[in-house]
Amino acid sequence: MASHSGTPRPVVGITTYVVPAKFGVWDTDAALVPNDYVTAIENAGGRALLVPPSTHAIDETLDALDGLIFSGGCDLDPDLYGQSPHPETTGIVPERDTGEIALMKAALERELPILGICRGSQVLNVTLGGDLIQHLPEVVGADRHKEIPGIYADHDVAFDSASRLATVLGERHPVKSHHHQGFGRIGTGLRATGHATDDGTPEALEHTGRSFAIGVLWHPEVGEDQRLFNALVAEAARYRKEHRA
Repeated sequence: MASHSGTPRPVVGITTYVVPAKFGVWDTDAALVPNDYVTAIENAGGRALLVPPSTHAIDETLDALDGLIFSGGCDLDPDLYGQSPHPETTGIVPERDTGEIALMKAALERELPILGICRGSQVLNVTLGGDLIQHLPEVVGADRHKEIPGIYADHDVAFDSASRLATVLGERHPVKSHHHQGFGRIGTGLRATGHATDDGTPEALEHTGRSFAIGVLWHPEVGEDQRLFNALVAEAARYRKEHRA
């Protein structure tokens, strides 16, 4: 999707991590996100805007956006969905959890185009009353979705033929995964529309009452296939046209 002179690019927010980072002589906490997310949005014709976690000024934040990506990252606090922590559930950042859930609720209310990636798809499910399987290997018998830390696992996902994802990606698509948690109870208004072909676990959710609210457990930003981001940016352009006339 190319940007033409005089046609504003839709602005797509990307939620960020807050983690220790080093910049030259500085060693401090930083709000950041892998640049692959930014590149994918801009290659699709959008403009990326980073959104650090916060419960403040959510309406003002969403006023500036035409679409929103909830990025990957650490595990959610199991207390949010009524479970005790599993020994493999680590790295919980309560401030990120509360900020992103508040942002998700408000974005869904506005019917803003949403794409949740890995952790982001879990935020979508938990926000709508679903829960998570905290350690998938105990369910499927192997760690197929994150075989080696820091290296993406390759597998295929099959989509329901009537789903939005099948329209965008076809009925079967190779993906890159790096997650040890999965979807348990599916949240209100959501439908599992994609499943891993090797073990049948749900890999994708779609909101049946929204034009574009999708969650995927894999990482489309690290591949060469732009179609999911093209679809998000096209929806963001439509949203911009309808709400900023």
